[in-house]
Amino acid sequence: MWVYEKKLQYPVKIKTPNAKTAKYIISQLGGPDGELAASLRYMNQRYTAQPDKVKGILTDVATEELAHVEMISAILYQLTDGLTPEQIKDEIKGVVHLINQVYSLFGFKYHVELSTRPEDSMGSDEDWEMATEGLRSALEELGLPYVVNEGDGAFYGPKIDFHLEDSIGRTWQCGTIQLDFQLPLRFNLEYTGADGEKHRPIMIHRVAFGSIERFIGILIEHFAGAFPTWLAPVQVKVLPISDKHLEYGQKVLETLNAAGIRAEIDTRAEKIGYKIREAQMQKIPYMLVVGAKEEEENLVSVRSRFAGDEGQKSLDAFVASVAEEIATRERREVVKEEN
Repeated sequence: MWVYEKKLQYPVKIKTPNAKTAKYIISQLGGPDGELAASLRYMNQRYTAQPDKVKGILTDVATEELAHVEMISAILYQLTDGLTPEQIKDEIKGVVHLINQVYSLFGFKYHVELSTRPEDSMGSDEDWEMATEGLRSALEELGLPYVVNEGDGAFYGPKIDFHLEDSIGRTWQCGTIQLDFQLPLRFNLEYTGADGEKHRPIMIHRVAFGSIERFIGILIEHFAGAFPTWLAPVQVKVLPISDKHLEYGQKVLETLNAAGIRAEIDTRAEKIGYKIREAQMQKIPYMLVVGAKEEEENLVSVRSRFAGDEGQKSLDAFVASVAEEIATRERREVVKEEN
């Protein structure tokens, strides 16, 4: 049996088919109605809940923290379906896959360290050897290069650390996977194995981001503010050439917003060159220049941070292409620097 602990303060919401089921889950797991604080103080209650009633009840588990839905869902699944120590490799490989998905999405390179038993540690030699070998085997089966950091594990178990490399070559330790023998012991947690006997679970601590605030800071510096379109706070800026074209510019803005694209309009009485330059300085992915010709033919003149002047396109064609870029989380390469 493996238990995932989520130590952050975000509430985890339990969604169930009906209110009666929700009330039962809350009565077993604690927390206010409709929410479960995923912390250690509820673990004893989870283990003492009636498995036959809890198993199969949940239909969805959602959280406010990004990219944790997959692993939060695993919490309750694995509390009702016991896993043996022999399955450690598959569990670790699943967490590595999650962390790799997160870092690849943002275009981060990273390297991995396997940290082993420190001098000041708790637990038996057998537990440490089993856990360390499980982590090592998972990395080797994944074909993931790693270096061994002798004696740098936590006092309660070995760990895998992920070190990000930002755009200027600095490294930051963010993700980690740690095995813990001590907390289950302190909380007197047990499960019934396939042999019908009681066994002690092992806890897996896993973190993809580290501190979310620190990760966002690293992300901003990594992109130097020039975010891919899907991540940019403002994805498109509409730039009317003059006051005569404000009405059409507003129509373009409304069309973009209706498609779920984050857009703004620059209504100031400034020269169009000034508006374009200011939008470039703000590193906005797309600028749409609209004037008399564009209004007459329902077009937009497209300038992008990636390729400069991209010419005229129909409004519908532009919206479709940008919506697809956002949906697929594409990272367009810069092929032409704006002056």
